[in-house]
Amino acid sequence: MQLAFACYKYFPFGGLQRDMLRIALECQKRGHAIRVYTFSWQGEVPEGFEIVVVPRRGITSQGKNKYFTQWLFSHLDENPADLLVGFNKMPGLDVYYAADGCYEARVTDLYGRLYRLGSRYRHFAAYEKAVFGSASDTEILMISDVQKPVFQSFYKTPERRLHMLPPGISRDRCAPVNAAEIRSKFRHEFNIADDEYLLLMVGSGFKTKGLDRSLKAIKSLPDELKRKVHLFVLGQDKLDTFKLMSKSLGVDKNLTFFKGRDDVPRFLQGADLLIHPAYHENTGTVLLEAVVAGLPVLVSGICGYAHYVVEAEAGLVLQKPFQQNEFEQQLLNMLLSDDKPKWRANGLVFAERADIYSMPVHAADLIEKNYSDNIPETPGTRITVDVNGK
Repeated sequence: MQLAFACYKYFPFGGLQRDMLRIALECQKRGHAIRVYTFSWQGEVPEGFEIVVVPRRGITSQGKNKYFTQWLFSHLDENPADLLVGFNKMPGLDVYYAADGCYEARVTDLYGRLYRLGSRYRHFAAYEKAVFGSASDTEILMISDVQKPVFQSFYKTPERRLHMLPPGISRDRCAPVNAAEIRSKFRHEFNIADDEYLLLMVGSGFKTKGLDRSLKAIKSLPDELKRKVHLFVLGQDKLDTFKLMSKSLGVDKNLTFFKGRDDVPRFLQGADLLIHPAYHENTGTVLLEAVVAGLPVLVSGICGYAHYVVEAEAGLVLQKPFQQNEFEQQLLNMLLSDDKPKWRANGLVFAERADIYSMPVHAADLIEKNYSDNIPETPGTRITVDVNGK
């Protein structure tokens, strides 16, 4: 089977992008050919993958997205595929991997009626409706129990088209037998003393992940403790705003930025606490990665995977709605708590018993089932599209 995957942008340190790659590799392992349509591909290309770079045209995000869709289907007309799997919302998909939350819900929460008059809203609303609308045929792979009823409340999406997937945590995030040795070498490399505290934030999109909240929380710590606190931030984003903010708050010496890295497991072992005060987060894969690594977690309750922290008893989840003063108090409490070894041990036990690794396998199963249930008479004939998403 020739599979076409569509993702606006691939880089190796994005959560959605890593999920796409793992699903594609699982499908390839089963004998299927993989073609990926994208505006850009950063990093190594897996052997056997066909990468089709779509020209970037348009001034606005919605203009670029619309051109991507038009170009994609024009290319598919000449180079048919048996199934189109999308990782961004767009019309014409056979299967959609729902890494992002509900756009309509966010607009309803954050914006007024005037926002709905703009072309940006009309575009993204139409593209979301093209996937989740009751008239759509797209099969949807859901990864968030929280988001499923939200989408259904706006679009009345039939239950039969919504398929829940378990998390897909890579097992290399689990604490290895030599975790103590890795931790010791890591802290020596970065000059973190035994009586100092290393906080960790992981994820591209620093604003969404709540880096501003973290900087304010560090500032709130007692001076003696603050001098012993370091914050390492891993991810790809613009730094200028947060560098200026950290300096104005007087915590710039506590902060170190790292671009996306492929040695995240070392950071998970070397740190004392993962903080994730996100403004919104469909899932939050890094929360589970920290739990199975034995790293205690402090996370805002809005995150889709926050409930795993509670189930594992591997940290603390902040109440909804988010309150900065609660975050600051709980950060102080966790840094000074004697429960850190217990949280670590609980996370390691959870890593052994929980079904949190099999997402790519289940996703590939559903992709294959979608094709077998709707086998076309000739290759590529299933794929039709209205690029306006209507």
